[in-house]
Amino acid sequence: MKNKRKNTMKTIIGSILLGFGIMMMAGSANDCDGACMETANTLSEMLFVASIGLIMSFAGFMTLYSKIIK
Repeated sequence: MKNKRKNTMKTIIGSILLGFGIMMMAGSANDCDGACMETANTLSEMLFVASIGLIMSFAGFMTLYSKIIK
């Protein structure tokens, strides 16, 4: 019986990147239902944070996906 190596560190890092990326994309607008519009992000700040979240999610997904392929 072969002892398969589990890439637990790779799984943990990929999961953290994917989770935080999704949270960044969801909270990119920094909105509070109109009660504090003076502290909300501008459109450019929102797009910047959302794009970083998208990149983090993609990196986490590819890390987890590369583990499945092998």
